[in-house]
Amino acid sequence: MTFLRFIRAIDQVSYWSGKAASWLIVALTFVVAIEVFKRYILNAPTAWIFDLNNMLYGSLFMLCGAYTLALAGHVRADFVYIYMKPRAQASLDLILYFLFFIPCMIGLIYAGSGYAADSWRIHEHSTVTAEGPPVYHFKTVIPVAGALVMLQGLAEIVRCILTIRTGQWPARLEDVEEIDVIETQLGHSEYVDEESRRAAIEGAKAIDEAARHRSVMEEGVVHEKAIKDDDERTR
Repeated sequence: MTFLRFIRAIDQVSYWSGKAASWLIVALTFVVAIEVFKRYILNAPTAWIFDLNNMLYGSLFMLCGAYTLALAGHVRADFVYIYMKPRAQASLDLILYFLFFIPCMIGLIYAGSGYAADSWRIHEHSTVTAEGPPVYHFKTVIPVAGALVMLQGLAEIVRCILTIRTGQWPARLEDVEEIDVIETQLGHSEYVDEESRRAAIEGAKAIDEAARHRSVMEEGVVHEKAIKDDDERTR
């Protein structure tokens, strides 16, 4: 229970840090819209907007790393992994975390801290454009993001250990998925009857499950269901 609380607490930190960083999308969209208006309507482009766009997107990309890891959303070459049992998956993950993840994160935090410290010391500005904005705030994101991912990595290591002991993966936090959006939109539609709504939602869920490759059994069930649905439509 203590281990589960530890995992849940770190998952919450990663979850809410990612949610907070996602607001940078709004800022990035606003900045791009303003620049487009100034450039093409007022014919008065702003040079430093290019740097600001890069810094906002870079910050968003890095600060959401822990959030994505908490939801198991990072890209994985799983053509062999999906055929393994949970204990074998956890054992493989545990080895890879110690061989690659921890050394890389330590290097990122160490190097990023040095970059950030030097940037603050000289009050570094961007040299990409003539009126480059300060970049020391942006470089501070590097060690902060590395620390968040490292913290979530420790939770993943504990998650692997628990899986090796119990044979089952501990539950993860859930977030709104595209399938949830589809279900909500169909639920509020006045032009879709109940039967069509259920069929559309079930079809979307089947596609989602097949894309995730949760297990070979699930994949077979989804495939058989799709064949039956096609047969019923042809009748």
